[in-house]
Amino acid sequence: MERDISQVIAEDEEKVAHGERIFFSVPARHNTKLQHLITLINEDEELYQLWRCANVNAVDRNHMSDHGPVHIKIVANLALKLLRLLMEADVPLGVVQHHDLTPDDAEVVVVLAAALHDLGIAIHRENHEEYSLILAKDKARELLAPIYPVRERTILMAEVLHAIIAHHWDVRCYTTEASVVKVADALDMTHGRSRIAFESGDINIHSVSAQAIDAVYVRKGNGIPVEIEIVMANSAGIFQVDNLLKRKLHNSTIAHYVRVVAKVAQDTERKIVETYVL
Repeated sequence: MERDISQVIAEDEEKVAHGERIFFSVPARHNTKLQHLITLINEDEELYQLWRCANVNAVDRNHMSDHGPVHIKIVANLALKLLRLLMEADVPLGVVQHHDLTPDDAEVVVVLAAALHDLGIAIHRENHEEYSLILAKDKARELLAPIYPVRERTILMAEVLHAIIAHHWDVRCYTTEASVVKVADALDMTHGRSRIAFESGDINIHSVSAQAIDAVYVRKGNGIPVEIEIVMANSAGIFQVDNLLKRKLHNSTIAHYVRVVAKVAQDTERKIVETYVL
């Protein structure tokens, strides 16, 4: 039985706060290639340290939200869930349609791209998507080598790098695999985990809206492959949806397969800001 990712993440955040290492995991099901990849990722000390270096630049030096191992795990799980819901609806997959590979290979692309998409923040936050390509090329080849022969490994490496560069909101995705990584990255928005850069302690629409999201649910929709429900404690959370998720979704290939519903869960909205003074 697959565990609720929110429970896993809560445990992981506590471990990270106490300086403990967390382990990368997604539900591999019967995908032996994906299970092999998960094992290799967890054995890779360099990769884990790059995640930590990225988080130092994001959190400690720029006062931004988490971009380290916890964020990576959230994005990988959400992206894989999105992919599987789309696969159930027979949405075309890039590696299947254009390279005669399998849905299992598409899952490997998505999970590996999620694992590597923010490596560039270890170099610099600005233009980190481009810097991620520098670090991800050799790392992707290294992780894929024990699993795939040269042809398949090269194809998957190219697809992973495409998904990494295309996770920026204004870069167009060519594939379903890249699209689910792009959208999943924007869905890591609950309780201040927003991907929108903001400085801690500043009272502005970025920081207020980031505190307004209580939960994000991804499920099979009624009459549509995917429904994303965003539960808000305050309607300021609409900014998170409209300013980043909407733009990423519209620059993907999956917008017409996804319904996004954002709602305030309570009759009375939670007060986030007591007083605002210019």
